[in-house]
Amino acid sequence: MKRWIVGTTLLFLLSCNRSPADKIATPSAPTPVELVKGETLFNRNCSRCHGSRGTGSSFGPPFLSKIYEPSHHGDEAFHLAARNGVQSHHWNLGNMPPYAHLSDAEVDEIVRYVRWLQKEAGIF
Repeated sequence: MKRWIVGTTLLFLLSCNRSPADKIATPSAPTPVELVKGETLFNRNCSRCHGSRGTGSSFGPPFLSKIYEPSHHGDEAFHLAARNGVQSHHWNLGNMPPYAHLSDAEVDEIVRYVRWLQKEAGIF
C-alpha cells in the first residue's frame, strides 16, 4: 500500500512540474479571421511569457499542454489570472502579474484564440 501511495504521489508531482519544453508541436494552420483579434491581444499581452502561439518560454508556461485544457483550467481561470495574477504552481517560472487593464471581452477573445490553438495541437 505504501509503495502505491509513494508511486502515485511521485507521478502526480512529476506531472505538475513539467518544463515549458514539454509541449506539443505548434499548430501551423493560419489563424481564422474570427480569431485574429484574440491573436493580436495575445501577441500584445501574453506572448512575451507564454510564447508565440502559446508555446511557452523561460518566463511562462506553454498553453499547449494538457494542464491548460478546459477540464483542468477552465475559461474562468484565464479571467482570474488576468484580473488577479497567478502564483506559480505548475512550473517554477515565477508568478504572473495581473493584467487588469484587459477587459472581460478582451480576455474572452484571448481565450477563444488559445482554445483554438489547443484544438489544433490536439490537446482536446
